[in-house]
Amino acid sequence: MASSSSNSPCAACKFLRRKCISGCIFAPYFPPEEPQKFANVHKIFGASNVAKLLNELLPHQREDAVNSLAYEAEARMKDPVYGCVGAISVLQRQVHRLQKELDAANADLIRFACASPDMHNPILTPDQLLIRRIGNSGSLSHPSLSHQNLTPHSLSHHQGSSDSFPNNGFPPTWSNTSPGGNTRRGENRM
Repeated sequence: MASSSSNSPCAACKFLRRKCISGCIFAPYFPPEEPQKFANVHKIFGASNVAKLLNELLPHQREDAVNSLAYEAEARMKDPVYGCVGAISVLQRQVHRLQKELDAANADLIRFACASPDMHNPILTPDQLLIRRIGNSGSLSHPSLSHQNLTPHSLSHHQGSSDSFPNNGFPPTWSNTSPGGNTRRGENRM
């Protein structure tokens, strides 16, 4: 393949000071506009090793291989000891630190939500309500859908219009009756 329409040699042949022939293995992957790309790859891997590698690969795999070699060579130029592994390690430490920060922020949110001024009616998701309901009664009942007997089960199946909930369109945070129909301590029936 010819390297360019103006017959200038590819970056590899120019760097190696040789004539760029029409079937040059480097020409499609090291254009004359990117001389530093080949210089880095040659310094780290050597031109003959790269040529052998490209000849062993199928043509559709060569571009990805050259891009990988160029990336690794550039990383090795910046960090001769670790190369790409150094960059990956830095990013993994950053992800780990950010995960810890996210966990701490979530813990703060939970702590602030639990410390709300209205401790009898905290804002909970239907899943949290269901867990609390199972934890209090030991079993899960299937109550009817009525405003007098709303439960987490009924909330998860009834997430629609605002006219179906008595509190200005907001679902209630807890049922008014226990599974057996008895009023719980401190609650009045509606």
